[in-house]
Amino acid sequence: MEAVEEKLAQSLSAEGSVELIPYLPYLLQDLWELGSSPRDMLEMVQKHITTSGETRVLDLACGKGAVSIHLAKELGCMVKGIDIIPDFVDYAGQKAKEYEVEHLCKFVVGDITKAVKKETNYDIVILGAVGDVLGNPANTMAILRDTVKKGGYVLIDDGYAKDLANTKYFTRDQWLSTFAEAGFRLVDENVIGDAELDSINQKQQNWIVQRALELKKKFPEKAHLFESYIQSQQAECDELEEDIDGVTILLQVLD
Repeated sequence: MEAVEEKLAQSLSAEGSVELIPYLPYLLQDLWELGSSPRDMLEMVQKHITTSGETRVLDLACGKGAVSIHLAKELGCMVKGIDIIPDFVDYAGQKAKEYEVEHLCKFVVGDITKAVKKETNYDIVILGAVGDVLGNPANTMAILRDTVKKGGYVLIDDGYAKDLANTKYFTRDQWLSTFAEAGFRLVDENVIGDAELDSINQKQQNWIVQRALELKKKFPEKAHLFESYIQSQQAECDELEEDIDGVTILLQVLD
């Protein structure tokens, strides 16, 4: 899991230290929905996909299981969630019991870069807000295609760069070309409005800052870690609001 942890750490703070990872459950304790919007993903599935109790869903980097649990609760489908952080997986299991869908949900600790080599033949696969953990966009889409059955679907939470000057994110046209080359068709997309995104980011950032400050007091010798995390999270929020359109995308594998 070392390579995945390094990528995770690089996305979390300017220093990119894996030393921060054990503190994530505390830093993010106030957030259940990490990255992806359960509401947006559920609405897309309900609008475009016929589901049943036999529908199999794979939620990669499932976090605390918010998307998985909402799909299981509303659709009665079977969901498997995989995440690298044990505390998140434990929390997801607790929430599944709270929502009375523990018989439909299986949450496991694992490295998704390895899991995708074994997990196949799913009706729906979800990849939400994990950056380049599976590689560049082309590699990511090729990998995801192998996890889905013919005619199956992939849900992605990511972002469109507003112009070509942004080299970190693809523009919408670049993403569409990547999808087509990997054998997918675009079924639907939901771009988050700037006002909504700003409200979400501000609320989440306030919680994260509060918890980071608490950790700084508790572990003053590691204050630089938590300060770096705060700065990186704020920089990401600023980038999302100024240079990127947050988007939820539904794709279908072409026969």
